[in-house]
Amino acid sequence: MPLDYPIHRRTLPNGLRVVVSPDHTVPNVTVNIWVGVGSRHEQAGRTGFAHLFEHLMFQGSRAVRSGEHFEALMAEGGRLNATTWFDRTNYFDTVPTGALELALWLEADRHGHLLDAVTQENLDNQRDVVKEEKRQRYDNQPYGNALTDLYAAVFPAGHPYHHPTIGSMEDLDAASLEDVHAFYRRYYAPDNTVLTLCGDIEPDAGFALVERYFGDLDARAQAPRPPVPALPPLEAPVRVERRDPVPNDRLHIGFRLPPDGSDELVAATVALDCLGGLSSSRLVRRLVRREQTAVGAHATAWGFIDGVSLGFVVLDVAPGADPDLLESALLEELTRLAEEGPTAAELEASLAQSERAWLSALASQEDRADLLSRYTCLHDDPDIVNTYLDRVRAVTAERVVDVTRRWLTPDARAVVAYLSADQVRDEAVA
Repeated sequence: MPLDYPIHRRTLPNGLRVVVSPDHTVPNVTVNIWVGVGSRHEQAGRTGFAHLFEHLMFQGSRAVRSGEHFEALMAEGGRLNATTWFDRTNYFDTVPTGALELALWLEADRHGHLLDAVTQENLDNQRDVVKEEKRQRYDNQPYGNALTDLYAAVFPAGHPYHHPTIGSMEDLDAASLEDVHAFYRRYYAPDNTVLTLCGDIEPDAGFALVERYFGDLDARAQAPRPPVPALPPLEAPVRVERRDPVPNDRLHIGFRLPPDGSDELVAATVALDCLGGLSSSRLVRRLVRREQTAVGAHATAWGFIDGVSLGFVVLDVAPGADPDLLESALLEELTRLAEEGPTAAELEASLAQSERAWLSALASQEDRADLLSRYTCLHDDPDIVNTYLDRVRAVTAERVVDVTRRWLTPDARAVVAYLSADQVRDEAVA
């Protein structure tokens, strides 16, 4: 049976795209906002700004004191947070229906009038918070910088996806109040934003409320830069090795993939499922269960929109096992998949996993709102929430073979190895 979640959309005169998806199952509403700014929009020497703003947005605005956004909504029984990623920043509140106007008022005040509260004191305070977050989540965690190394190995210097969303300590230290204000004015505008209401609200009422609170905000976003040229697969293997006091050796093997929204990326996701995305995948069966040279094997694809995406395999090496043998096994399985294709059982398992994950996400009001915002912001098509599984079902063994031969070849890999061994081959990628 095809999915048929109700989706209503409207664009306000100031460019704000609004999506309303009514669901009266429970008496609450999720307000989900995606701003078209993430780490891929940052310039060299000014990294970490998108994530810094995720923090600053909770430090008060024209009519709201610092911390009051959380206090006011939690006092009404709401829950809220925000996240930053390569392609966007999002803010979300789930509140009882009666508190919807409060949530919209709070969001409109900070999305339209944040800079009244972005003082040097607030900037210094939140800069220190972000730097401490970087220490805790990246610098002082086992394997904490493995993905940062992987981005730098897979994507060339200067590419939008070369650096992580957290940014660098040096860039955060160098950020001036003027720099931060300019970043907000450039990207935080209704014509660069999607607002989704999902839950106990009718479309006309939802549109009217959003118009009331957001309609007077000025359209001011600068014209987006054109997409960067699409990246082909890596032409030769790249290797980065780190020697750290890690619990066990671990390999991250990354590949460039086609951009988000393409049928090729859907097929590449299925290919990675066959390799390590499922409990029945080839690497799990071979390395974890049969040979017992790995204690874990995982594969995934992350869809990005600026000309390229990222796929990677993570192999946790068993004590005493040789990481090089695990890497060789992966290359053998890539070659076999390209030559023989997936089995009918593997295609069925991948589809079943995709259906389970997709339907589980849509069953959550908050996750559904987030997907509606995502596909409106990045692809201008919220109806993808109802049609995505049709694209997964259309993947054939031949398409998996084609995408594996094109994107997942042994020579197109970038390896980031975190080793406790005494020898390392090369220095890290810059």
